[in-house]
Amino acid sequence: MAGPLLWPADEPWPVCTSVHAKGRGHLLADVRLQRRIQEDARGREYTEGEQRLVDGMARGNHVPGLREDDPLPMLAVAQLYAREVPDLVGPVGQDLLQVFWCPFEVHGDGRTIDVVLKWRRSADVGAVLRPQPEQPVVGRAECVPTMCVVHPEQIVEHEYVGLLDEGLQEEIDEWEEGLLDEEGEDEQGPSSSASYGTYEEYAAAMAAAQAEEPEEVGYMSDLSIAPGWKVGGFASWHLSDPAPVGCQVCGAAMPPLLTVDKWECDGASRSWLPIEDRVADNDPHVRDPVGVYLGRGLMRVHTCPTDPAHPHRLSFQ
Repeated sequence: MAGPLLWPADEPWPVCTSVHAKGRGHLLADVRLQRRIQEDARGREYTEGEQRLVDGMARGNHVPGLREDDPLPMLAVAQLYAREVPDLVGPVGQDLLQVFWCPFEVHGDGRTIDVVLKWRRSADVGAVLRPQPEQPVVGRAECVPTMCVVHPEQIVEHEYVGLLDEGLQEEIDEWEEGLLDEEGEDEQGPSSSASYGTYEEYAAAMAAAQAEEPEEVGYMSDLSIAPGWKVGGFASWHLSDPAPVGCQVCGAAMPPLLTVDKWECDGASRSWLPIEDRVADNDPHVRDPVGVYLGRGLMRVHTCPTDPAHPHRLSFQ
Protein backbone atom coordinates (compact mmCIF):
# COMPACT_ATOMS: atom_id res chain seq x y z
CA MET A 1 0.00 0.00 0.00
CA ALA A 2 1.11 3.58 -0.84
CA GLY A 3 4.28 2.59 -2.71
CA PRO A 4 7.01 2.40 -3.66
CA LEU A 5 5.86 0.74 -6.89
CA LEU A 6 7.57 -1.51 -9.39
CA TRP A 7 7.50 1.29 -11.96
CA PRO A 8 9.88 1.37 -14.95
CA ALA A 9 12.38 4.22 -14.93
CA ASP A 10 11.69 4.98 -18.60
CA GLU A 11 7.86 5.10 -18.32
CA PRO A 12 5.97 8.34 -17.57
CA TRP A 13 4.24 8.41 -14.18
CA PRO A 14 0.43 8.91 -14.32
CA VAL A 15 -0.66 12.51 -13.82
CA CYS A 16 -3.98 14.28 -13.23
CA THR A 17 -4.66 16.76 -16.03
CA SER A 18 -8.17 17.75 -14.90
CA VAL A 19 -8.66 21.43 -14.17
CA HIS A 20 -9.39 21.90 -10.47
CA ALA A 21 -7.92 23.62 -7.42
CA LYS A 22 -4.61 21.88 -6.75
CA GLY A 23 -2.73 24.26 -4.48
CA ARG A 24 -4.94 24.20 -1.38
CA GLY A 25 -5.75 21.36 0.96
CA HIS A 26 -3.27 19.47 3.12
CA LEU A 27 0.45 19.16 2.52
CA LEU A 28 1.21 15.50 1.85
CA ALA A 29 4.37 15.69 3.95
CA ASP A 30 2.32 17.07 6.87
CA VAL A 31 -0.25 14.27 6.63
CA ARG A 32 2.47 11.66 6.91
CA LEU A 33 4.32 13.50 9.66
CA GLN A 34 1.17 13.87 11.74
CA ARG A 35 0.45 10.15 11.44
CA ARG A 36 3.98 9.36 12.60
CA ILE A 37 3.55 11.73 15.57
CA GLN A 38 0.20 10.14 16.44
CA GLU A 39 1.73 6.69 16.27
CA ASP A 40 4.68 7.65 18.45
CA ALA A 41 2.37 9.33 20.97
CA ARG A 42 -0.09 6.48 21.35
CA GLY A 43 -1.12 6.22 24.98
CA ARG A 44 0.34 9.55 26.04
CA GLU A 45 -0.01 13.31 25.54
CA TYR A 46 1.91 15.13 22.82
CA THR A 47 5.24 16.57 23.89
CA GLU A 48 5.68 20.32 23.52
CA GLY A 49 7.74 19.82 20.36
CA GLU A 50 5.17 17.47 18.84
CA GLN A 51 2.37 19.93 19.59
CA ARG A 52 4.30 22.74 17.89
CA LEU A 53 4.71 20.59 14.79
CA VAL A 54 0.99 19.76 14.70
CA ASP A 55 0.06 23.42 15.14
CA GLY A 56 2.42 24.40 12.33
CA MET A 57 0.80 21.89 9.99
CA ALA A 58 -2.58 23.57 10.42
CA ARG A 59 -1.10 26.86 9.22
CA GLY A 60 0.89 25.60 6.22
CA ASN A 61 -1.81 23.97 4.14
CA HIS A 62 -1.23 25.18 0.61
CA VAL A 63 1.24 25.69 -2.23
CA PRO A 64 0.39 29.05 -3.86
CA GLY A 65 2.36 28.38 -7.05
CA LEU A 66 0.21 25.45 -8.21
CA ARG A 67 -2.28 26.40 -10.94
CA GLU A 68 -5.56 24.63 -11.60
CA ASP A 69 -4.36 23.36 -14.99
CA ASP A 70 -0.96 22.10 -13.79
CA PRO A 71 -0.46 18.33 -14.31
CA LEU A 72 -0.21 16.72 -10.88
CA PRO A 73 1.38 13.30 -10.18
CA MET A 74 -1.17 10.68 -9.19
CA LEU A 75 -0.87 9.24 -5.69
CA ALA A 76 0.37 5.64 -5.47
CA VAL A 77 -2.31 3.66 -3.64
CA ALA A 78 -1.79 -0.09 -4.01
CA GLN A 79 0.29 -2.73 -5.76
CA LEU A 80 -1.11 -6.26 -5.99
CA TYR A 81 0.43 -9.39 -7.52
CA ALA A 82 -1.76 -12.12 -9.00
CA ARG A 83 0.48 -14.77 -7.41
CA GLU A 84 -0.50 -13.44 -3.97
CA VAL A 85 -4.16 -12.59 -4.65
CA PRO A 86 -5.92 -15.53 -6.35
CA ASP A 87 -9.05 -13.51 -7.23
CA LEU A 88 -7.07 -10.79 -9.01
CA VAL A 89 -7.95 -11.23 -12.70
CA GLY A 90 -6.66 -8.86 -15.34
CA PRO A 91 -5.55 -8.87 -18.97
CA VAL A 92 -3.99 -12.12 -20.17
CA GLY A 93 -0.31 -12.37 -19.30
CA GLN A 94 -0.28 -9.40 -16.91
CA ASP A 95 0.27 -10.32 -13.29
CA LEU A 96 0.61 -6.97 -11.52
CA LEU A 97 -2.05 -4.35 -10.75
CA GLN A 98 -1.00 -0.85 -9.73
CA VAL A 99 -3.66 1.54 -8.43
CA PHE A 100 -3.41 5.35 -8.39
CA TRP A 101 -5.79 8.17 -7.65
CA CYS A 102 -5.90 11.94 -7.61
CA PRO A 103 -6.58 12.77 -3.93
CA PHE A 104 -9.01 15.61 -4.62
CA GLU A 105 -12.72 14.76 -4.48
CA VAL A 106 -13.71 16.99 -7.37
CA HIS A 107 -13.87 14.67 -10.38
CA GLY A 108 -16.89 13.75 -12.45
CA ASP A 109 -20.57 14.08 -11.67
CA GLY A 110 -20.04 12.41 -8.29
CA ARG A 111 -17.34 14.89 -7.27
CA THR A 112 -14.94 12.18 -6.14
CA ILE A 113 -11.37 11.06 -6.65
CA ASP A 114 -10.12 9.98 -10.08
CA VAL A 115 -8.81 6.40 -10.14
CA VAL A 116 -6.21 5.01 -12.57
CA LEU A 117 -5.50 1.29 -12.97
CA LYS A 118 -2.27 0.07 -14.53
CA TRP A 119 -1.79 -3.60 -15.39
CA ARG A 120 1.64 -4.89 -16.35
CA ARG A 121 3.85 -7.97 -16.58
CA SER A 122 6.15 -7.66 -13.60
CA ALA A 123 8.96 -9.66 -15.24
CA ASP A 124 9.25 -7.00 -17.96
CA VAL A 125 10.23 -4.24 -15.51
CA GLY A 126 13.93 -3.48 -15.57
CA ALA A 127 15.34 -0.43 -13.81
CA VAL A 128 12.83 0.97 -11.31
CA LEU A 129 12.00 4.68 -11.11
CA ARG A 130 13.68 6.35 -8.11
CA PRO A 131 12.59 8.64 -6.57
CA GLN A 132 8.92 8.31 -7.45
CA PRO A 133 6.82 11.45 -8.07
CA GLU A 134 4.33 12.73 -5.51
CA GLN A 135 2.03 15.73 -5.47
CA PRO A 136 2.72 18.24 -2.68
CA VAL A 137 -0.95 18.81 -1.74
CA VAL A 138 -3.97 16.54 -1.21
CA GLY A 139 -7.61 17.50 -0.83
CA ARG A 140 -8.20 15.66 2.45
CA ALA A 141 -5.90 13.71 4.74
CA GLU A 142 -8.33 10.76 4.48
CA CYS A 143 -7.48 10.44 0.77
CA VAL A 144 -3.91 9.43 1.67
CA PRO A 145 -3.22 5.73 2.36
CA THR A 146 -0.71 4.89 5.05
CA MET A 147 2.20 2.85 3.77
CA CYS A 148 1.79 -0.75 4.90
CA VAL A 149 2.18 -4.31 3.68
CA VAL A 150 -0.72 -6.43 2.46
CA HIS A 151 -1.25 -9.91 3.94
CA PRO A 152 -3.89 -11.42 1.59
CA GLU A 153 -6.35 -13.93 2.99
CA GLN A 154 -8.82 -15.74 0.73
CA ILE A 155 -12.35 -15.97 2.12
CA VAL A 156 -15.83 -17.00 0.99
CA GLU A 157 -18.60 -14.40 0.64
CA HIS A 158 -22.26 -14.76 -0.30
CA GLU A 159 -24.49 -12.46 -2.34
CA TYR A 160 -26.03 -9.37 -0.78
CA VAL A 161 -29.32 -10.42 0.82
CA GLY A 162 -31.42 -7.91 -1.15
CA LEU A 163 -30.38 -9.57 -4.41
CA LEU A 164 -31.44 -13.07 -3.39
CA ASP A 165 -34.81 -14.43 -4.45
CA GLU A 166 -37.66 -13.88 -1.98
CA GLY A 167 -37.92 -17.55 -1.03
CA LEU A 168 -34.28 -17.72 -0.02
CA GLN A 169 -34.57 -14.44 1.90
CA GLU A 170 -37.45 -15.92 3.87
CA GLU A 171 -35.42 -19.06 4.64
CA ILE A 172 -32.55 -16.90 5.92
CA ASP A 173 -34.95 -14.93 8.14
CA GLU A 174 -36.30 -18.17 9.61
CA TRP A 175 -32.79 -19.50 10.17
CA GLU A 176 -31.72 -16.33 12.00
CA GLU A 177 -34.87 -16.36 14.13
CA GLY A 178 -34.16 -19.98 15.03
CA LEU A 179 -30.65 -19.06 16.15
CA LEU A 180 -32.03 -16.30 18.38
CA ASP A 181 -34.53 -18.71 19.93
CA GLU A 182 -31.75 -21.21 20.67
CA GLU A 183 -29.60 -18.53 22.25
CA GLY A 184 -32.51 -17.43 24.44
CA GLU A 185 -32.98 -21.00 25.69
CA ASP A 186 -29.28 -21.47 26.38
CA GLU A 187 -28.76 -18.22 28.27
CA GLN A 188 -28.38 -18.86 31.95
CA GLY A 189 -26.60 -15.83 33.44
CA PRO A 190 -26.39 -15.08 37.14
CA SER A 191 -29.52 -15.87 39.05
CA SER A 192 -31.62 -12.83 39.84
CA SER A 193 -31.97 -14.18 43.39
CA ALA A 194 -28.23 -14.56 43.91
CA SER A 195 -26.69 -12.34 46.58
CA TYR A 196 -23.31 -10.65 46.39
CA GLY A 197 -21.19 -9.26 49.18
CA THR A 198 -20.00 -6.28 47.15
CA TYR A 199 -20.77 -4.51 43.92
CA GLU A 200 -17.42 -5.72 42.59
CA GLU A 201 -18.54 -9.35 43.07
CA TYR A 202 -21.77 -8.60 41.21
CA ALA A 203 -19.91 -6.87 38.33
CA ALA A 204 -17.47 -9.77 38.07
CA ALA A 205 -20.33 -12.28 37.90
CA MET A 206 -22.10 -10.30 35.18
CA ALA A 207 -18.90 -9.96 33.15
CA ALA A 208 -18.23 -13.70 33.40
CA ALA A 209 -21.77 -14.48 32.23
CA GLN A 210 -21.46 -12.07 29.32
CA ALA A 211 -18.15 -13.61 28.25
CA GLU A 212 -19.78 -17.04 28.11
CA GLU A 213 -22.63 -15.87 25.88
CA PRO A 214 -22.28 -17.06 22.27
CA GLU A 215 -21.81 -14.35 19.66
CA GLU A 216 -24.90 -13.64 17.60
CA VAL A 217 -24.60 -14.85 14.01
CA GLY A 218 -26.37 -13.17 11.12
CA TYR A 219 -26.29 -13.61 7.37
CA MET A 220 -25.47 -9.98 6.57
CA SER A 221 -22.81 -9.39 9.22
CA ASP A 222 -21.14 -12.81 9.34
CA LEU A 223 -21.65 -14.62 6.04
CA SER A 224 -22.50 -12.22 3.26
CA ILE A 225 -20.20 -9.22 2.67
CA ALA A 226 -16.82 -9.01 4.40
CA PRO A 227 -15.68 -5.57 5.57
CA GLY A 228 -12.29 -4.14 4.67
CA TRP A 229 -10.14 -3.69 1.58
CA LYS A 230 -10.64 -6.64 -0.75
CA VAL A 231 -10.29 -7.93 -4.30
CA GLY A 232 -13.30 -9.54 -5.96
CA GLY A 233 -16.26 -10.72 -3.91
CA PHE A 234 -19.75 -9.26 -3.83
CA ALA A 235 -20.96 -5.67 -3.48
CA SER A 236 -22.89 -4.43 -0.46
CA TRP A 237 -25.85 -2.06 -0.99
CA HIS A 238 -26.51 -1.21 2.64
CA LEU A 239 -27.02 2.54 2.05
CA SER A 240 -29.00 2.43 -1.18
CA ASP A 241 -31.05 0.14 -3.36
CA PRO A 242 -28.96 -2.27 -5.45
CA ALA A 243 -27.84 -0.55 -8.63
CA PRO A 244 -26.43 -2.47 -11.61
CA VAL A 245 -22.99 -1.38 -12.78
CA GLY A 246 -22.64 -2.05 -16.50
CA CYS A 247 -19.75 -1.65 -18.90
CA GLN A 248 -20.19 1.51 -20.96
CA VAL A 249 -18.54 -0.18 -23.96
CA CYS A 250 -20.13 -3.63 -24.19
CA GLY A 251 -22.89 -3.54 -21.56
CA ALA A 252 -21.57 -6.47 -19.53
CA ALA A 253 -22.29 -6.51 -15.80
CA MET A 254 -19.17 -5.29 -14.01
CA PRO A 255 -18.28 -7.02 -10.72
CA PRO A 256 -16.09 -5.28 -8.15
CA LEU A 257 -12.38 -5.60 -8.79
CA LEU A 258 -11.29 -3.69 -5.69
CA THR A 259 -13.18 -2.49 -2.62
CA VAL A 260 -11.70 0.36 -0.57
CA ASP A 261 -13.23 0.40 2.91
CA LYS A 262 -12.91 2.78 5.84
CA TRP A 263 -12.00 -0.08 8.21
CA GLU A 264 -11.08 -3.74 8.30
CA CYS A 265 -13.45 -4.53 11.14
CA ASP A 266 -16.69 -2.63 11.75
CA GLY A 267 -17.29 -3.84 15.29
CA ALA A 268 -20.60 -5.48 14.37
CA SER A 269 -19.05 -8.91 13.98
CA ARG A 270 -15.76 -10.58 14.76
CA SER A 271 -16.29 -13.41 12.28
CA TRP A 272 -14.21 -11.73 9.55
CA LEU A 273 -11.29 -10.87 11.83
CA PRO A 274 -8.16 -12.96 11.32
CA ILE A 275 -7.60 -15.17 14.36
CA GLU A 276 -4.29 -13.48 15.14
CA ASP A 277 -6.04 -10.08 15.37
CA ARG A 278 -8.88 -11.02 17.69
CA VAL A 279 -7.00 -10.28 20.88
CA ALA A 280 -6.42 -6.71 19.68
CA ASP A 281 -9.51 -5.88 17.64
CA ASN A 282 -9.67 -2.35 19.09
CA ASP A 283 -6.11 -1.58 18.04
CA PRO A 284 -6.07 1.11 15.29
CA HIS A 285 -3.60 -1.04 13.35
CA VAL A 286 -6.21 -3.79 13.24
CA ARG A 287 -9.35 -1.71 12.72
CA ASP A 288 -7.98 0.93 10.34
CA PRO A 289 -4.42 0.26 9.14
CA VAL A 290 -4.72 2.33 5.93
CA GLY A 291 -6.37 5.55 7.16
CA VAL A 292 -8.51 6.10 4.04
CA TYR A 293 -12.12 7.35 4.16
CA LEU A 294 -13.64 8.12 0.75
CA GLY A 295 -17.16 9.45 0.13
CA ARG A 296 -19.47 7.85 2.66
CA GLY A 297 -16.85 5.33 3.68
CA LEU A 298 -16.74 2.69 0.97
CA MET A 299 -15.68 2.83 -2.69
CA ARG A 300 -15.62 0.04 -5.26
CA VAL A 301 -13.72 -0.11 -8.53
CA HIS A 302 -15.60 -2.22 -11.12
CA THR A 303 -13.99 -3.70 -14.23
CA CYS A 304 -15.38 -5.40 -17.29
CA PRO A 305 -15.12 -9.23 -17.22
CA THR A 306 -15.26 -9.33 -21.03
CA ASP A 307 -12.29 -7.01 -21.51
CA PRO A 308 -10.40 -5.53 -18.53
CA ALA A 309 -9.12 -2.81 -20.88
CA HIS A 310 -12.62 -1.30 -21.07
CA PRO A 311 -12.97 1.79 -18.84
CA HIS A 312 -13.56 0.93 -15.19
CA ARG A 313 -16.36 2.46 -13.13
CA LEU A 314 -16.74 3.48 -9.49
CA SER A 315 -19.59 2.95 -7.03
CA PHE A 316 -19.97 4.19 -3.46
CA GLN A 317 -21.75 3.21 -0.26
